[in-house]
Parts: sequence; C-alpha cells; structure tokens
Amino acid sequence: MASQAEPRPPSAHDFAGVPGPELSAAQEIAWIEVIRKMEEVYSDLIQYEVELEEKNSALEEAQRFINSVLSAVSDILVVCDQQGRIQQVNLAFLTLTDLAEADLLGRPLAEVLAADIETLELCHWVEAGRGHDREVRFRSGGGGVSEMVALNCATRFDHHGLPAGIVLTGRPVGELRRAYEALKQAQQQLVQQEKMASLGRLIAGVAHELNNPISFIYGNTHALTKYRDRLSVYLEAIHRGVPEAERESLRRSLRIDALMDDLPALVGGTMEGAQRVADIVKSLKRLSFSETGAPEPFDLAEVVDKAVQWAARGRRAGPEAVLDMAGPLAVRGQPGQLHQVMVNLVENACDAVAGRSGARVVVSGRVSDGRVVVTVEDNGSGIAPEHLMTVFDPFFTTKPVGKGTGLGLWISYGIVRDHGGELEAGRSEALGGAKFTVTLPGV
Repeated sequence: MASQAEPRPPSAHDFAGVPGPELSAAQEIAWIEVIRKMEEVYSDLIQYEVELEEKNSALEEAQRFINSVLSAVSDILVVCDQQGRIQQVNLAFLTLTDLAEADLLGRPLAEVLAADIETLELCHWVEAGRGHDREVRFRSGGGGVSEMVALNCATRFDHHGLPAGIVLTGRPVGELRRAYEALKQAQQQLVQQEKMASLGRLIAGVAHELNNPISFIYGNTHALTKYRDRLSVYLEAIHRGVPEAERESLRRSLRIDALMDDLPALVGGTMEGAQRVADIVKSLKRLSFSETGAPEPFDLAEVVDKAVQWAARGRRAGPEAVLDMAGPLAVRGQPGQLHQVMVNLVENACDAVAGRSGARVVVSGRVSDGRVVVTVEDNGSGIAPEHLMTVFDPFFTTKPVGKGTGLGLWISYGIVRDHGGELEAGRSEALGGAKFTVTLPGV
C-alpha cells in the first residue's frame, strides 16, 4: 500500500492573504476559535486511530493465543453453527481426517461423516434428550474413513445467552480403550500392592498365630523322641530274649505302659498343630494372591474372627478386641478379598486407639432384613466431619508420612461394592470413636 501524506488540520496561516473583505476584530477572534476546534477534533481522531490499532493488535494476539491452544489440545474439536455448518476445527481433527481447513470451513458436518453413520440431527442433538455421546466415523482424505471416535456434544451460546450452535469434542475409541486398559492394569497393581502392604503389617500377628502350633509340635516331637529311645531299649531286650522277670522290671522302670497310653494324645496333638499351621498358610495364600474363581458361599463370621486374630490380638500391647458375632453370617463372594477388607478396618481401628488408655475395638455382626451387617467401632478420636466425604478417596490419609498409603479404605470400598454391598463411615454412638459398617447381601 503506497504511503500517503497524513492530512493536517487547517490553520490561520492557510488563510493568510486570502482575498476578501477586511475582517473585524470580533470576526477574526471567531475564526481563530473555529480553527482551534478543528485542531482539537483532528487530535482526537489521531488518538482514536492509535487506540484502534492497539486494540486490533490485542485482538490479533488473543486470536493467535486461542489458535495455539486449540492446536495443542489432543482431543478433536469441531464448532458448528445452528445449521450444522463447520465454523472452526483444531489440528487434532485435521490430523484425524487428513483434510485441509479450507475444505472444511462452511461445509455441513453431515458431509464429513462416513456413509455408514446415521445422519446426526445436530441442531437437536442436545435438546432431543438422546444423550450427548455418540460414536462416529469421519471421511478422510483420499476417500478413506477415520477410526471410530467417541464424540460429545454441547450447545454453544452467544453473548445474549441464546443458542448459537454446537461444540463437538471427542477422542478415538481405540485411544480411550488403551487408556482404560492402562488404568485398569494400574488399579489392579495398586490393589495387589496394598495386599502386600497389608500382609507385611500382619507379619507380627501371623508369627504369633504360627508360634503356638509350632511350639506345640516341637514339644510333642521332643517327647516322642524320648519315648522312641525308651521303646528301643525295651524292644532290644525282648529281641535278646531276656528272662521274663528282667523284662517286667525293665518295663516298669521305662514306664512303657504310661508311654503307650500317652502316644495317641501326642500324635493327635502333633497332627492338630500341623493342621493349624496348614490352615494359617492357606489363609495367607488366599490373602496374598488375587482370586479369579467364581464367587462361593461362606461364613463371614469365620473370616471376621480370623481378621481380628491377625490384626488386633497379634499386636503387642494391643487394644482390647471384643468380637460379637450373632451366629453364622452366610454371604457369597471371595473370602480372601473380604478378609482383606476386615483386616484393613480392624487395623485402622487399632491404629486410631494406639497409645490410648483403655483402648477398645468392638467388632460385631448380625443379619438384618436378609442382609449381613458387620461393624467395626473404636473409642479413638473419631473421624472429623470434614473428612467423612473424602475418607474413601484414593490416597487420602490422616496418618503420618510413611504410616499409610491412603489406599486401604479406597480398595476396601471397591471390594465391598463389587460384592453388591456398601461400606459406610460414621461416628460410634457407643464408644465415641469411628464406626465403619459393612453391609452385604445375605445368602
């Protein structure tokens, strides 16, 4: 554009020497005032032009910023007017369809949809109440078809609050599925890690449980070893053919009759201790590894009893643990998973009352209206009201750093929900501390 000399306002000098009648003093003053006003107007015009250029630069910068943001968004974005004509797209949509932006602007979106997709009534998509989510395919460059896209629609409003069109956002379904699988795998790893953490915290309790039967087996084996030596001496004398009187004397001195009477009890006790060890190991295996088998009916009261033994009674100087089970509690599900839930709840209760004088944890169970209800209560400080809504959130914990992951209650909540039940937190009216209630369908 060729440069032009900027116009300047007229001045009194421009009119010097202009032929005409002589001006009176008053007329000359009036004329000078007119010239001054013209200079002010011109100055204002120059100022307005500068401001307009500054605002235009700001608008251009804002437009560049918006375009850069839209280009950086990984989800596809399509803006249409009320007639379904494309007004704006972002780089993700251009990459998906391999089409040029110039070929899309002003074009009806229905023409960009693949032929096997039912025509979308774009103007009524939201208002029709048929859901905001659709899975569609778009035509792509070269006559091809894009991969399936999960598309979401929202109404766009103008500055008067009136509908001005729609905004479509979405992401390829394959990408969403990969993200979902990754999330699912990460969740499974978290569950397994929490199981391992729970198992580590239970080592002391399990060692206590194992110590009793192992000590029993060791004592019985020591007695059986002494009995074996005495029987060997007696049998050797018999095999040598000693006289009957000497044999009877040896029998009395070795107390063979009492030994034989004691053998069944020793063998039976040893077998019982070995069975108790096997049961504990079986419970450990069931807790340590994920269960993929079909749900099975079982007595939840037995699972709760074992959880209390491991989590509460196995602690040194632990709280008074009271177990109140109103008979068998028949449920259906995975015993190991519900065992993990009960261990976590009892452990949390024990942690809440640690170091408190008269520490007490009460675990009770009953059947109410065909549903099994198990409660874990303590006389600790309870749950702060502001934490009741977040206590089951992942990574939420009030324990010091290194004392808790914040995943136990979240995983427990998910396990109970997967079993068709509910896990609730509140305040114990009886003990004044926290109260967690597990409700499951009965069998």
